[in-house]
Amino acid sequence: MFQPVIPLTGNSGWKFLEATYDRQLESHSKSPQVRLDRDYLTEKFSEPVAVEDLLKDKRLLRVALTAFDLGGEEWKGGFIRKVLEEVVDPESSFLARLNNPKYTQFAEALAPKDGVISLTPANLAKMATDFETASFESAVGEVDDDMRLSLNYKSEIGTILGNGSSDNAILYRMLGDVPMRTVLEGAMNLPSDIRNLPIERQAEILKGRLQSTLGIQKLTDLKSPEMVEKVIQRYHAMQAISQSINATSPGAAALTLLNNAVGFGAQASQNLFLSIL
Repeated sequence: MFQPVIPLTGNSGWKFLEATYDRQLESHSKSPQVRLDRDYLTEKFSEPVAVEDLLKDKRLLRVALTAFDLGGEEWKGGFIRKVLEEVVDPESSFLARLNNPKYTQFAEALAPKDGVISLTPANLAKMATDFETASFESAVGEVDDDMRLSLNYKSEIGTILGNGSSDNAILYRMLGDVPMRTVLEGAMNLPSDIRNLPIERQAEILKGRLQSTLGIQKLTDLKSPEMVEKVIQRYHAMQAISQSINATSPGAAALTLLNNAVGFGAQASQNLFLSIL
């Protein structure tokens, strides 16, 4: 299996990965295991596949889910069956209430008719390509998980923001997507114990920090290439700061003050933290 090359950490490593991304993805896609999985997906879905047969074929299910960045969730057989059943019910609001763009894309792409999945050649080709990309991101994570999270953020932020979605819907998607949430919490320097707060309060804090730190007027501003890069660079910078601060340093005290001040004059505390550094 091809192992991605990331010789540096932090923003330097991110810049290297961006510069070599296309070449490394190509090498990854040509590796035997990835090629075999892609061929298996293409062969099986070249003909109609019953939903029950998909659920029984764990390899096919794994590869199909990976194409939608849902790798590792193939054990959720009952849930996946329900997703595929609900997507073809015009009266169902299940997917809207689920508010998970990845599962919505998965269900809409497979959309079984009378319990049978039939993919067009174009849709099958796209799924195979998406599988290669998602499996490459997973391989990157085995080398440096911060880089995997960055790639995920860059590729998924547009989907999370959606079209015509309310701020609350966007915020709840962000909070419910673990990789997305990890990057945003890190970039905004939010403490992990924010997760103990009611979800409404978490959304309020995240929105306020995004607007005050990034200077955006609306959440959809996050999808601009410049803002995507700014968030990722800030994530790596804050990770580096967090890793370099020891328990007795002045920076550690400032960081503690900042974390305790979330939602209560947090911007002033952040300024103090940065001035100490």
